[in-house]
Amino acid sequence: MTLSIRENLSSSLSDIFPDGPSLGPIRFFSAPGRVNIIGEHVDYAGGLVFPAAIDFRTHFAIRTNGLGTFRFYSLDFQSEFVTKELNYSEEKPWVNYILGVISEALKLGLRVEGFDLAFTGNIPQGAGLSSSAAVEVGVTFALSKIFDWDITKEKIALLSQAAENHFVGVNCGIMDQFVIAVAKPSSCISLNTESLEYSYHSLELPGYEFYLIDSNVKHSLKESEYNDRRKEVESATSKCNKLSTEVRTLSQANFSLIEKAGLTPSEFKRATHILGEKSRAENVIRSLKDKNAEKVGEELFSCHESLSKNFQVSCEETDYIVEWFRSENVLGARMIGGGFGGCVLVLDKEGRSSDLFSKFEKEYLQKFGLNAKIYKFSISEGVREDF
Repeated sequence: MTLSIRENLSSSLSDIFPDGPSLGPIRFFSAPGRVNIIGEHVDYAGGLVFPAAIDFRTHFAIRTNGLGTFRFYSLDFQSEFVTKELNYSEEKPWVNYILGVISEALKLGLRVEGFDLAFTGNIPQGAGLSSSAAVEVGVTFALSKIFDWDITKEKIALLSQAAENHFVGVNCGIMDQFVIAVAKPSSCISLNTESLEYSYHSLELPGYEFYLIDSNVKHSLKESEYNDRRKEVESATSKCNKLSTEVRTLSQANFSLIEKAGLTPSEFKRATHILGEKSRAENVIRSLKDKNAEKVGEELFSCHESLSKNFQVSCEETDYIVEWFRSENVLGARMIGGGFGGCVLVLDKEGRSSDLFSKFEKEYLQKFGLNAKIYKFSISEGVREDF
């Protein structure tokens, strides 16, 4: 955390919420955004995912206030919120990620008293880099420290996911919160989203680089078809389970089973993506270990095609980005995140990105009237206290 961020957070707490009977010391925390290299829309289907935390972070300053009141301030929205009640806010949606964490913590019998929180960050919102999950995990971790909860980072991830599922209303899987909680520098994690078994892997492809192209098409997962996709996955799973009780998640099915299960055309498309992504994830992890960048790139293109045609979570703009970069002979590209906009992950040889993007952004603006952005990133550690 830079001195200026710390000073801005600290002064915001002091200026916006100056009074309190027993203000505790201010402590500082941060949580990263994330990219997922492969394994998209499978974390609620028991699939294998391969995410990493990135060096875009949300920063928090927090202290107890002795008031029995929750006081929040967002520097990015220049907006404050004060409450004693845990009611969903239509007017200020950003507070729901914090209120959801408090609500889930209280359900578990964890101690939460009045506190002040100020936060800011540079994770682009609506870009598919999990800015909301960073808020949830960052707040959960901070509360666990100031109120002395004895819980693991894995439990912090599960509590944060529950906040999004039950309070915010997005029926997301576990991947985003999990990697933000447990990530280590320079490492991806392979995570089995059914068992939550995970391991760390190096993301090194000498002579090649990953970067992100932001379509500048913003999505809201709650208002998009994200929850509908999950319902289709769950209904397909239920039909497969009736034929084979050993199939608890859709990733455990096979193509022979889904052909016999009486799936609707939409359910069949979703299941086709889930099963294809299972093999793509295994291939990417193996290819990274072998330093085979070309094979990794092929799987990224294959993943995007399936997300667009089988899972139907892409959009005209992200499809265009992928095909434009394919025409320029990059190794691979695919949309990431919940979909319906957001970012495209690109894999290419080092040294080409600036020239390519300069050419691309002009054509993209001309076609869609939107200003694309390029984000270079490095792999980062997970949630932490910033001393």
